[in-house]
Amino acid sequence: MADAGLLLWAPQAWLGGHWRDAVLLRATADGRWAEVRPDTPPPADAQRLAGPVVPGLVNAHSHAFQRAFAGLAERRTSASDDFWSWRDRMYRVALRIGPDQLEAVAAQLYAELLRGGYTQVCEFHYLHHDRDGARYADPLTMSQALVRAATRAGIGLTLLPVLYQRAGFAQAALRDDQRRFASDVDDVVRWRDAARAQRAQRVLAGVAIHSLRAASAGSIAALAEACRGDDGPIHIHIAEQTGEVDDCLAATGERPIQWLAQHAPIDARWQLVHATHATPDEIDAVARSGAGVVICPSTEANLGDGAPDLPRWLAAGVPLSVGSDSQVTRAWREELRQLEYAQRLTLRRRNVAAAPQDGVDSTAQRLFDAALAGGARAAGFTQWGLDAGAPADLLVIDRDDACLLGLPTSHWLDALVFSSPARPWRDVLCGGRWVVREHRHAAGEAIARDFVTAMTALEGDS
Repeated sequence: MADAGLLLWAPQAWLGGHWRDAVLLRATADGRWAEVRPDTPPPADAQRLAGPVVPGLVNAHSHAFQRAFAGLAERRTSASDDFWSWRDRMYRVALRIGPDQLEAVAAQLYAELLRGGYTQVCEFHYLHHDRDGARYADPLTMSQALVRAATRAGIGLTLLPVLYQRAGFAQAALRDDQRRFASDVDDVVRWRDAARAQRAQRVLAGVAIHSLRAASAGSIAALAEACRGDDGPIHIHIAEQTGEVDDCLAATGERPIQWLAQHAPIDARWQLVHATHATPDEIDAVARSGAGVVICPSTEANLGDGAPDLPRWLAAGVPLSVGSDSQVTRAWREELRQLEYAQRLTLRRRNVAAAPQDGVDSTAQRLFDAALAGGARAAGFTQWGLDAGAPADLLVIDRDDACLLGLPTSHWLDALVFSSPARPWRDVLCGGRWVVREHRHAAGEAIARDFVTAMTALEGDS
């Protein structure tokens, strides 16, 4: 429970795309902003924050268990290495991890995500069953491990149980090393509803489809029908790899995003994860639908996926968010930097995301504000940021960070994203509760010990 009548005062805050001075912020007991008012002298009873503040971002795509694999796939022992060979090695981790280990790994990840500036995480959750593929007596066993981890770390969670039925377009069933992922439409809807029924604090739920290759057209249609009238988000991996595009063309005669736009009732609830390989016509179709796109720059770089057509996505006005996905990076500043730098390398231009024609000459501002709005939708929120009614989340900037020294206020966001390395956020407020203070997570040391224990056990199981 948030402190009743939490009253804060920040010397500066990022409000509505601008730095504003002397900002009063008051949170309600249920962890929402009741008042955000700039140009206000500090009341005597207000807690004065140690630096400027920005809103927390939503991490719109996460596979928490893959935090146990980060750093373990950076060697090549064969003639080539790509997404598909990485995936086979990742599956071996997925087959070993149990509920207690998942909780420990996820808690470590979620604590790191908070320190990296995320205050809500969308968990694309397909690790449903026991190691042998048998169903747990409680079908929410693995989901509950994630909820406990989020509660322990203090981060908000949007749980997205995943529809996962087959290994590929030409295969009717899953591979044996995918046995823990098996689910049908009824499963996914039931798990979503059960997660909501528990009414855990700051836990939302939607649904997900692993990919077009992993679910039949009939099942995708059935899930969309089952979600008719439900406001929860619907996420899907799509067009991440050129191999996936080629397989979809061979199987359906259409590209993945082309097929989805023509055959599924996509709308503002839908989030297309990766969408790395998209044609202008496909981007325009997504824009017309109102759906959003979730880009995971560090993972897409790490796996050799490619770079998205960011200028076209932005110009089309498609809602955009970012995610940590495989967990090789756990901070949104690095994701935004990687997103822009991939464009600069590809196009041989600078400040690709900036839009001076629209009055936004700051690349960091355009990307941050896009991710702020797009991430809220991806997580299932109608209000987000430093606004009355939104979750009482914020990040306090370390004013002594060397990246900010000597810079005018107007360039602080630019420096936070593009002048690296930067220190983690000094303090993090989530749902009206301080979860990071003076760079320290309250439960960080205990969470780290449990993580090491889990990693040692996983290594012993290998």
